[in-house]
Amino acid sequence: MTRKKIQIKKIDDTSARQVTFSKRRRGLFKKAHELSVLCDAELAAIVFSATGKLFEYSSTSTRQVIERRNQQSENGIDRSITNPSLELQLEISRYANLSKDLAAKTHQFRQLRGEDLQGLDYEELSHLEELVLGGLTRVVETKDERFFKEISTLRMKETELVEENQQLKQQVSCVLIISKTFLFTAFI
Repeated sequence: MTRKKIQIKKIDDTSARQVTFSKRRRGLFKKAHELSVLCDAELAAIVFSATGKLFEYSSTSTRQVIERRNQQSENGIDRSITNPSLELQLEISRYANLSKDLAAKTHQFRQLRGEDLQGLDYEELSHLEELVLGGLTRVVETKDERFFKEISTLRMKETELVEENQQLKQQVSCVLIISKTFLFTAFI
């Protein structure tokens, strides 16, 4: 049996409202405790019931958490600016790494094109030459493969056209023989 989704609105029945408040308050404090334990977070939750009764939960001291919060406000420090989130730091780090990789690959590409060779020593130039020659060899091999494939395709077409031409010649010779026979019989 699944739970029904309830509509979020004020509960009219006073006793049902009080029962729901008690259950949900316990659930809220349980989640707050789990958050503080799992994430080593310092937190406080303060709840006033409809009758004005105070309920509170704090991982350390509610007073300390409130004082710490007030100090943050008084100093005008926005923690999101002074201490960026872990996700943002990871994104910044990833962006920096990608920027470095892009710059290195761009430089390497320019060298393969024969540009930016000033700072290279003999060994680096020899290695670059090997890379270029290896790439050139692969390009020539690929070009030759495609060239021979094209020749093969054209030869197959030639064979087909020669066969078709022979068939047409046979048909023409048959037509000529039939027409000569027809003319000969008509002439007699």
